[in-house]
Amino acid sequence: MYLSQLKIKNFRQFGADDPVFSVQFNEGVTALVGENDAGKTAVIDAIRHVLMTRDMEFTRLQAEDFHIHADGQQATEITICCKLSGLTTPEKGAFAEYLTYEGADVVLYAHWFARRLSEMPCSRRWVDIAVRSGPDGSGPALDATVRQLLATAYLRPLRDAEREMSPGRGSRLSQILNNFPEIKKGMPFDKTVPPIDAAQAGQLSLSGLSDYLRHLVDQHDGVGSAQKAINTDYLARLSLSGENLHGRISFAEGGSEAARLRQILERLELDLMEGPDGKSRGNYGLGSNNLLFMACELLLLGKEPDGLPLLLIEEPEAHLHPQRQLRLMEFLEAAAQPATDPTRRPVQVIVTSHSPNLTSKIPLKNLVLLHQQQAFSLAEGETHLSEGDYRFLQRFLDVTKANLFFARGLIVVEGDGESILLPTLARLLGRDLTEHGVSTVNVGGTGLRRYARILQRKDITKGVLAIPTACLADMDVMPDCAPVILGLVTNDTDPKWANPRRKWRVKKEFGASTVDQLVGLDAKRTKLVAGDAQNVKTFVADEWTLEYDLAFAGLAEDVYIAASFAANDDPLNEAKKTQTEVEADAKAAYAALEVVAASNRDVLCSHVYEMFSSKRSSKAIAAQYLAERLSDKKAKGEIDGAWLAARLPSYIKDAIDFATTPPAPAAVGSGAPA
Repeated sequence: MYLSQLKIKNFRQFGADDPVFSVQFNEGVTALVGENDAGKTAVIDAIRHVLMTRDMEFTRLQAEDFHIHADGQQATEITICCKLSGLTTPEKGAFAEYLTYEGADVVLYAHWFARRLSEMPCSRRWVDIAVRSGPDGSGPALDATVRQLLATAYLRPLRDAEREMSPGRGSRLSQILNNFPEIKKGMPFDKTVPPIDAAQAGQLSLSGLSDYLRHLVDQHDGVGSAQKAINTDYLARLSLSGENLHGRISFAEGGSEAARLRQILERLELDLMEGPDGKSRGNYGLGSNNLLFMACELLLLGKEPDGLPLLLIEEPEAHLHPQRQLRLMEFLEAAAQPATDPTRRPVQVIVTSHSPNLTSKIPLKNLVLLHQQQAFSLAEGETHLSEGDYRFLQRFLDVTKANLFFARGLIVVEGDGESILLPTLARLLGRDLTEHGVSTVNVGGTGLRRYARILQRKDITKGVLAIPTACLADMDVMPDCAPVILGLVTNDTDPKWANPRRKWRVKKEFGASTVDQLVGLDAKRTKLVAGDAQNVKTFVADEWTLEYDLAFAGLAEDVYIAASFAANDDPLNEAKKTQTEVEADAKAAYAALEVVAASNRDVLCSHVYEMFSSKRSSKAIAAQYLAERLSDKKAKGEIDGAWLAARLPSYIKDAIDFATTPPAPAAVGSGAPA
């Protein structure tokens, strides 16, 4: 049995408008991701209200839990519905009167209703709560015994794992140990035939060991002397006529065998050791103790023979360094798989996370992206991704790219140059990416469209992700003069032009006339943007590629100087040259190029780009120098946003504007992009 679906109406940020908030869960691990206030905690708390938790902590409904509508009116009723699927035959028997038959499937619905009766939460009866079964909540009410079978294990954010593993009444450790059959095995203690050695003592049950210890304590001289003194010197003198007060020093245990065993287990604690035979260090931090806590919760859920094996974890990355986060995710995935051990059940795990590091380790199809009070599953069939896309992204969706799940806007680029330079350009244009919550995702020249398809929905009637995603693509067509300048060919008759494996193209290959070339290039550009849909849009380089286009649009000298700095990066870092010297040489060389180009912009910018094609300059390092150079100019008052905007390629400006402008909300229920 597992939680397959959750629907929420009028709870916190989730209203009752169509489409009603609904989220699907996997049998194994499901991770809820998204920016702050997207509703991740609200989803977890909704599940806790319906199913309750194993620690029996009372989840109190607050006045602010009732949704406040756009017109300022607050809802008076909350409805939360959990659908449980995959019931085994014994589970069907346990919930027989509450089941719903949907074709060949047998499911269990748990509807939680809360109706506000008073405006004052402090009144005796300000809210009426009912939990019923059936697809519409009209079935029999779920009694306390049934709800106990549905209770989940819950690990709160910023949890105190050390306290949870400490001894005490109803401790988590006592509950875990009580589910091991071996705990109840062993013989009772018979004081007429006490054990004569450790081997015989080892055959006693835990209760028997406790009775044996009590027997030994009773025989201890010190305890006996103290007990005699209390009875003789004090109680005898305080007793009234006819009374026979008598004290006994002993363990505070009694009751039934089960009660005594529970008391014993509640006195045990779990501590981390250096090794199997080591000593407790006593200085393990919150991270290590949290791992211990999670391991115990999974052990408890896996060992129990009945009930819902569901573990809710908010921010499992809390207190864990990146490597431990990855290890934890592997562990959770393994716990969710069918076990070879027949005594252990697979456990369903639902986590919320803000960690790109942890998210990158979770299969893409197991993620649910929460955005603007909607849940968007990234499972197969829900996105525009193909089966091959999922395999590709599972290999290459690393921690630096997984930040896309937490952004308000995205710029997807193909190289280091763009990822380094764009944040600076946006800031200088007054469109700071950090301020707008926009992430730059560098896909390294592979899979640009695959990453964009993550955020495109298969069925837009279920909603569209309002995350503007700008994809920057190179045109990858050189000016006709570039091959010679870059040394790719010697002249127009070079045999390399006819090489069938040649990967580069020039404009003249798209048509004999300028008009024909424009038509051919427009067709190529149309092909590059063919995948645009919903809030994903591709911005194609105006001319060729980033560095060439920056030079062509008006930053040729700045790009050349930055490339010269990159070419001399080692001498500059080793203080063998100064930036002033390198800049002076670069300006002189650039002036010479302007003479060679004879006012031909294609020739000049091809010479500038030759610095990169010849591998003399790193694009990434040059982008860093160019970002620093433009920032310094702005700080000195030499340039402003308008000056820069007039000298930037239009596709760069348009992409920044698109990614930093929130889309207009889609019509309610239409799912159509604005």
